Amino acid sequence: MANAASGMAVDDDCKRKFLELKAKRTYRFVVFRIDEKQKQVVVERLGEPNLTYDDFAATLPADECRYCVYDFDFVTEEGCQKSMIFFIAWSPDTAKIRCKMLYASSKDKFKRELDGIQVQLQATDPTEMGLDVIRGRAN
Repeated sequence: MANAASGMAVDDDCKRKFLELKAKRTYRFVVFRIDEKQKQVVVERLGEPNLTYDDFAATLPADECRYCVYDFDFVTEEGCQKSMIFFIAWSPDTAKIRCKMLYASSKDKFKRELDGIQVQLQATDPTEMGLDVIRGRAN
């Protein structure tokens, strides 16, 4: 079912939670992980709408990869309130090579399952996905 070329299967709950974030704004963020035993991507953590970007960043493990979606609210230069959905592929330098390869080979298939991602980031350390980077990509 899952191999390096096709990527991991995606649990239906992943798509459901993403749609709830996108359409209903039920969550500020969703963190996904690959469950190697089940050979699929699963939901690891849901962030309540009142949580901040720092709360989100603090949930990411220092030495393991994750996929994340973050609903970023901002005000444009014209003063309009907007929101953008970011897909962040978290792959820290300290993660094991096998983990990095597994996440890299499954990323595109997983991303295709989440319709509505507006911006994609690849981060190997916290500075590559800092709030300043998010703000810069949001315009």
